[in-house]
Amino acid sequence: MSVGIVLISHSHELVEGLRKILHQIQPEVEIAIAGGTEENEIGTSAIKIKQAIEKADSESGVAVLFDLGSALLNAQLAVELLETNTKVAFCDAPLVEGAYTAVIEAGIGSSLEEVVKAAESVKEVPKLL
Repeated sequence: MSVGIVLISHSHELVEGLRKILHQIQPEVEIAIAGGTEENEIGTSAIKIKQAIEKADSESGVAVLFDLGSALLNAQLAVELLETNTKVAFCDAPLVEGAYTAVIEAGIGSSLEEVVKAAESVKEVPKLL
């Protein structure tokens, strides 16, 4: 079973669109989203994030990518609310590029640690002159 991916954004539309793109690349990888608040306003929700983690959970673990720092705070709270021993790893990576790389890595059966490392490697792309 592959590593699950959770996408968190302050915008539901952003993560919904990203999930559609990623599903075309690796349809067998479970990709769950948590975008917006409970009222679907701009923001994040620890409850929605918890539910997304539970949906993406696999024996291999869950890699979590997020757009802004406050999304990480709610993701950390969501992990504390989990009633299972789910392996969760946060990726310090740009949301779109990191998720693209993570889903490819998860799709080839890589470990949670390898998925996180792949997602975080996109920060090392050299800048154009």
